[in-house]
Amino acid sequence: MKILIVEDEELAVKKIQKTLASVDESAIVIGVTDSIQSTVNWLAANEAPDLILMDIELADGQSFEIFNLAEVKSPVIFTTSYDEYALKAFKVNSVDYLLKPIQKDELQAALQKFRQLQQTFAPKEESTGINIESLVKELQQKLQPKEYRKRFLVKHAQKLVSIEVTDIAYFYSDGRLNFFKSTDNKKYVVDYTMDELEDMLDPDRYFRISRSFYVSIDSVERIDDYFGNRLILSLKPAVDKEALVSREKVTEFKKWMGK
Repeated sequence: MKILIVEDEELAVKKIQKTLASVDESAIVIGVTDSIQSTVNWLAANEAPDLILMDIELADGQSFEIFNLAEVKSPVIFTTSYDEYALKAFKVNSVDYLLKPIQKDELQAALQKFRQLQQTFAPKEESTGINIESLVKELQQKLQPKEYRKRFLVKHAQKLVSIEVTDIAYFYSDGRLNFFKSTDNKKYVVDYTMDELEDMLDPDRYFRISRSFYVSIDSVERIDDYFGNRLILSLKPAVDKEALVSREKVTEFKKWMGK
């Protein structure tokens, strides 16, 4: 198995080489690059390796840029110092991710997974079975901070006003229109559905307690038990409908409040 290592730390390269030799005698390191540009040059000048072990953070930027500058035909196992929770969603993907410092048993498991994939997709000679472009985009989105809505432009008294998200206590629906109330107890119509708001609001600050209600952490004044294994909230400013935490949201809501 021919392997290219993309890593800008000399000690890390030596550790990977040593660990590879101990877990797979067939693993041959045919190249080592330490930057985006050197990797692009290597890929242009050499046949595609069987596998690439690629660090995400390189001296000249994130290795994702390599995929924009060169055709990467090989499966990739990313190595990264990012927290395991951020990578959890990708563990089921065709390519694995190893947290640094790389552990022997984890590298061994990743190589075993790679071999299983080779066998699975062996009949498809022109395909590794791995959508690397899609995978890189997913990982970029996961690791890069998401931008949330900072303000809403709404109508009020025949004019448009801009309201900062930090000044919004909660969002709710009456079945026909969606509204939000500001912390100074003013009510505004908002031209977005509750599902659309989900992608706009910072989940650390806002929680969707039901299909028709989002509350901010600062608006929750009191929490009481309610029949049907639900919770009822007292909000500030006061709301003109019951703010009920649906049964399926109760556990998640409690965790959110306890962060």
